[in-house]
Amino acid sequence: MKPARTPRTDKPQVKLLVVDPHGLQHDRIAALPEHLRAGDLLVVNDAATLPASLQAQNAQGQSLELRLISPREPSVWQAVTLGAGDWHLPTERRPAPPPVHSGEEVVIAPHFRARVLNADALSDRLMTLAFNLSGAEFWRNLYRYGKPVQYSYMQEDLQLWSVQNIYSGRPWAVEMPSAGHALNWEVLLKLRKQGVTVVPLTHGAGLSATGDQRIDQALPLAERFEIPAATMAAVSKAKALGGRVIAIGTSVVRALESAHLGLSGVTPLTLGPGYRRKLVDGLLTGTHDVSESHYQLLRAFLPERVLNNVNQALEDGNYLTHEFGDLCLVFGFDD
Repeated sequence: MKPARTPRTDKPQVKLLVVDPHGLQHDRIAALPEHLRAGDLLVVNDAATLPASLQAQNAQGQSLELRLISPREPSVWQAVTLGAGDWHLPTERRPAPPPVHSGEEVVIAPHFRARVLNADALSDRLMTLAFNLSGAEFWRNLYRYGKPVQYSYMQEDLQLWSVQNIYSGRPWAVEMPSAGHALNWEVLLKLRKQGVTVVPLTHGAGLSATGDQRIDQALPLAERFEIPAATMAAVSKAKALGGRVIAIGTSVVRALESAHLGLSGVTPLTLGPGYRRKLVDGLLTGTHDVSESHYQLLRAFLPERVLNNVNQALEDGNYLTHEFGDLCLVFGFDD
């Protein structure tokens, strides 16, 4: 399958493969309301996407890139380093970043710097940084110097507005919660008129690749989430009345399936084969190659025999992959 190389201007025409125990059906995202029913609950991730990519230099003046992952406390963030270059070069082909040791500073701008507190045991490229600015000054400079995280299959520089969903709110995500990229107000209003309820939660969607094999094999890392009490009440009501809970993206699945930890916190949950879903019945998700970690997450919804059929249908239908690509609406199998 080929990646979508630019943000979509034809959102109603984004392809939709519907997968349920009755089989596979090709459609368009504009027809999403036809595949849901009154009493169903749609849960979206309203996290806005941060400009989480920062060009920087170490104390010796060597170039590197910082990609933020998640905050640990005010002005303290987990981040990963990449070598010199930018998104035009695939992450796995980027040169190794220059070493940055605990106590050293990386410089983004003369007045905007970060000190390395420690490196993670998983990789010395995964580290905790303390920025020299806090509060409004930190955010002002992050938005001044940061850019959206993007990858080499893209055709041009992404603008920050192009990696936001229409319902985006708090700036929590370092990559776009992309399953909702094709949803527009017309579709959401049709769903509401049909008796489908739409509710939000916030999940800090993380990086999808770093170029460091040790880190990439551990993705997704633990990510923060917050579920409004009203959203949790809507989930309970839908389940009690026989409605289906449908997550817009795997970040929503991770949050909802971690609700037993509390309505806010950090989830280390990894979805995959053998995972027994507690709350989520369906998933709207992007399309991905079988070699990618996202494909493995779908094994929490579909048995291998069905996944093979899905992959073949996506290939035959020339579906586009990645964050601006086409979509699948998956209703989980119980076997």
